Amino acid sequence: MDTPQTRRRDWPIAVGLILLALVPSIAGGFRVGEIATGATETAANARFIQMPAPVVLHIVCALVYSLVGAFQFLPGLRRRRNGWHRFAGRYLLVPAGLVLAGTGLWMTAAYDVPPTDAGAVAVSRYIVGALMIAFLLLGVAAVARRDYFAHGSWMIRAYALAMGAGTQVLTSGPSVIMMSEPDALTRLIQMDAAWLINALVAEWIIARRRRAANQARSAMITA
Repeated sequence: MDTPQTRRRDWPIAVGLILLALVPSIAGGFRVGEIATGATETAANARFIQMPAPVVLHIVCALVYSLVGAFQFLPGLRRRRNGWHRFAGRYLLVPAGLVLAGTGLWMTAAYDVPPTDAGAVAVSRYIVGALMIAFLLLGVAAVARRDYFAHGSWMIRAYALAMGAGTQVLTSGPSVIMMSEPDALTRLIQMDAAWLINALVAEWIIARRRRAANQARSAMITA
């Protein structure tokens, strides 16, 4: 049941997710501004200046996906605004998520990246991008057959992977504080640790949802 207490519990979730996306969103905004104003080409930005389409699409869709997703997962809001939940999922979240993952794969394949982002890190990006697309499509298939628990679970998994950029800000923190460039192994650990943390949190949330659903089912049977 939707109560004021439920609503109060919802908003910290949305605020936390938005804050997690804040730093990558600001960095993305600077990158788009750099491209739009025709910034001087350097070794760090050459790939974005020379081929702006994938990175601009990626940044815009990341912003849409992170913000819309932050509210899609609020139980109280979903119950109160189920029509909005369906509309936003169908026309905003899923399209933005597919483009986000697709452009991530595109950039990994097409861009001339620094050595620390090649090799194993590129493989990780391919895996994460492919998994995100698969999870989104599985979520769409689940809701089409009215399996709402599976739908929510797949969407949570996809969102967790997409929010890896936010968690990577935290896992990369020690290198930033020490003002040192990570080597290839350190970079791999920083990137993969963030995706792993998010995936574990997603599975924990899904397990809690499963227990709550089982308890509600048991209560209905015994009532």
